[in-house]
Amino acid sequence: MSLPRIVITSGEPSGIGPELCAMIGARHATQPYPARLVVIGDRAVLDERARRIGLSPPYVDLKPGTSSRDAAAIEIWHEPVIAPVEPGTLDAANAASVIAMLGRACDACATGAFDALVTAPVQKSVLLDAGYTFTGHTEFFAERTHTHRVVMLLAGTAGEHPLRVALATTHLALKDVAQAITRPVLDETLEVLARDLVQKFGIAAPRIAVCGLNPHAGEGGHMGREDVDVIAPAIAAARERGLDVHGPVAADTVFVPVHARQYDAILAMYHDQGLPVLKAATFGAGVNVTLGLPFVRTSVDHGTALDLAADATRARSADCGSLAAALDLAIALANCASPAAR
Repeated sequence: MSLPRIVITSGEPSGIGPELCAMIGARHATQPYPARLVVIGDRAVLDERARRIGLSPPYVDLKPGTSSRDAAAIEIWHEPVIAPVEPGTLDAANAASVIAMLGRACDACATGAFDALVTAPVQKSVLLDAGYTFTGHTEFFAERTHTHRVVMLLAGTAGEHPLRVALATTHLALKDVAQAITRPVLDETLEVLARDLVQKFGIAAPRIAVCGLNPHAGEGGHMGREDVDVIAPAIAAARERGLDVHGPVAADTVFVPVHARQYDAILAMYHDQGLPVLKAATFGAGVNVTLGLPFVRTSVDHGTALDLAADATRARSADCGSLAAALDLAIALANCASPAAR
């Protein structure tokens, strides 16, 4: 069986992504991952930032259409920056190269050149400052692949009962959340979540909890009607379609470990309902997974860490645990999703 092919985007060039890629490269040199690894980014930036933290990862240039020459090598798919890069200092001039990097990696996965995509963090603000309509990787890849419904899922990768939290809405102002939670949104989200838990995570019969929107899941309609009028009917309809879905459950209790471990995933209604709990429990080892795409995509659970990148000493002590976890999960999901292809 051939190894899965994984492409890693190096993220915001002035952020911590290039250093994290170097750390992954150093690990791969001594204990190769069971995959062919390709990092996309500016080769000179990647080389310089590795030297800056005292690492010499086995980088080689990607030669399209060929296999890696060395099992311990990290292949570099060169995507040049436009302006010189100063670690820790954003430059909107390089936004175009970041967008190009994401687009090329996405297209390569969508056409089957790679089996999974792993993303280091980008800086949304600098992309917006440069004039791009960019609310996040999740939305970017959905639009580029013409995927109608994607679902953001954060997964804790450690422990016997890993915590998985999916979101009904993602990067949306809190004042807009209630209006955005509709029957079609919930119907489609539950279908994507259940399907990918089976097809990508290999869970034969996933059990899903659905959070209520309001405190105590609305107290029977006394604290908001959304739980009674929208969420509960969507759950009932999902159960009629054969999905093992439960709720609406109170978000302040479902994440208690004794309850959470009863489920394979928990669907939260909005970003800050579910993710603070997961990040508090798993930060540094959590993985962001985009469900619904025509390929596997995972990412880190943290940002660009410009403050760390700005200082070589601090950058040297950066923790690559989340990127390593994202890579491990991408390899596992790629093997689960399409073993016949290899």
